[in-house]
Amino acid sequence: MIYDHFFSAALARLHEERRYRVFADLERIAGRFPHAIWHSPDGPRPVVIWCSNDYLGMGQHPKVIGAMVETATRMGAGAGGTRNISGTNHPLVELERELADLHGKEAALVFTSGYVSNETGIATIAKLLPNCVIFADALNHNSMIEGVRRAGVEKKIWCHNDVNHLEDLLAGAPPDRPKLIVFEALYSMDGDVAPVNRICDLAQRYGAMTYIDEVHSAGMYGPRGSGIAARDGALHRIDVVEGTLAKAFGCLGGYIAGSADVIDAVRSYAPGFIFTTALPPAICAAATAAIRHLKTSQWERDRHQNRAARVKAVLNAAGLPVMPSETHIVPVMVGDPEKCKEATDLLLAEYGIYVQPINYPTVPRGPNGCALRRRLITITC
Repeated sequence: MIYDHFFSAALARLHEERRYRVFADLERIAGRFPHAIWHSPDGPRPVVIWCSNDYLGMGQHPKVIGAMVETATRMGAGAGGTRNISGTNHPLVELERELADLHGKEAALVFTSGYVSNETGIATIAKLLPNCVIFADALNHNSMIEGVRRAGVEKKIWCHNDVNHLEDLLAGAPPDRPKLIVFEALYSMDGDVAPVNRICDLAQRYGAMTYIDEVHSAGMYGPRGSGIAARDGALHRIDVVEGTLAKAFGCLGGYIAGSADVIDAVRSYAPGFIFTTALPPAICAAATAAIRHLKTSQWERDRHQNRAARVKAVLNAAGLPVMPSETHIVPVMVGDPEKCKEATDLLLAEYGIYVQPINYPTVPRGPNGCALRRRLITITC
């Protein structure tokens, strides 16, 4: 039996729905952030990247590159195994200590990506809580959705940032039943921020555990770049902080931070941690260098916020539909997937500006394929 036609049909559906994804072949230029070379069908062209998650350019910082090169020269390229089988390299241990300190927690655990840390962390924690019920924000990232799904426990979805709805759901659960509230600090598509303290108030009132995703805010906000929860004075009220090393810190990997017992339990039970190769020493050393630098330097954060505010002001002055946001996320709502793709293609081809169109399934769609308020070009300055 020949199976290829099933895959051809699946790809054809994506093309018909105008959501087939085309990747831009980019070659970043160290020392010239955010400039890059686009290897286009017509040959190499210089472009400026307007949608990088390397928000502060730490992936090209001399301290970060220096730490990576020195460690790779001294220790080699790979980790050599899983964490249990020779992969627990010393730079990784130092990185976990640095992350625990960053978020004011007893311990931290590093994963191969932020996606894995959410998917595995949420699922493992919920499974270890007998008869747990998860309360999840409706706009949580796919990695959190998958973590909730993999947990296999009852879930309650609360309307985005609606603490009244969250309280109604919490009040409906038995007081002695374990509860886990999972939400993001900063939502990357709209750029809005969670009411962290109000969520923590409800968690305290109803005996719930809190799990916050600081992926887009760690390194970017709060004292020493500790995140939104720290900025809002709520970090001590959060049970588990999840983050990434691939955005503000410019490297690779994900992590969770919390009490020693929570972290040790996840370390001991999580398949997504146990059965995968550890991060290489050079990556860990580079991430540690980035974290240490951003703990003491506010300049990058201030400059980034100024640039983001300037972009918003210029786009608003031009009459473009910029969605309001207090953060560095600059979402421009187009409202139509074809026009969104056409606009970004035009920016790239004629102006050398690379902005990735954000269409379904990254953002939801409404009836008849129409945008559900969130068909966006997202600029992260």
